[in-house]
Amino acid sequence: MIDAPADGWSFATAREPARFGACEVNGAPGVEHAVGARGTLCGMSARHTTQYLHLFDPGALQSCLRCREMAVIAPTEPCAQERLHDRVQAAAQGRTRDDLLAALRKGATVTLWINGPSATLARHHAKLDELTDGAGPVADALDAAATIGLSRVEDCSWRFVVVLPEDGGRPLVARGPRDVHS
Repeated sequence: MIDAPADGWSFATAREPARFGACEVNGAPGVEHAVGARGTLCGMSARHTTQYLHLFDPGALQSCLRCREMAVIAPTEPCAQERLHDRVQAAAQGRTRDDLLAALRKGATVTLWINGPSATLARHHAKLDELTDGAGPVADALDAAATIGLSRVEDCSWRFVVVLPEDGGRPLVARGPRDVHS
């Protein structure tokens, strides 16, 4: 099966609601607040909160009403395709990079975007033996760094792999044929 985005797909139409961490104000249990970089959306300092390992749900019964209102009106955020597009623009120019940028602008599926130990990512996620364009530099980058970012994108008949160096270096792009039967 070939994934085809709906007509009219664009970065603007694919923007996502803002997401915030969840927390509880110390000494006031039972109410979850949305927390950002400076504190809760309703104005409590972050130092007076205990943060949770899940996202704030504005629709939950236990959600702070003011945080709920602020979360709903918060500006939307770029989708995964737009965020990856912005990163890949810094990659060396070439047909593979250009094809990936075009695919992302059309809504290609970002199937994976993780950071971790390079050897593990190469072994379990890069599928280097299936890449036909740009595999050498991608393999070299995975060998050279202890940890790295890796993204996979699927579009029509191509599966792209993007290596995102954590040191701010240029992303590397490779691709191989997509097995549309799996």
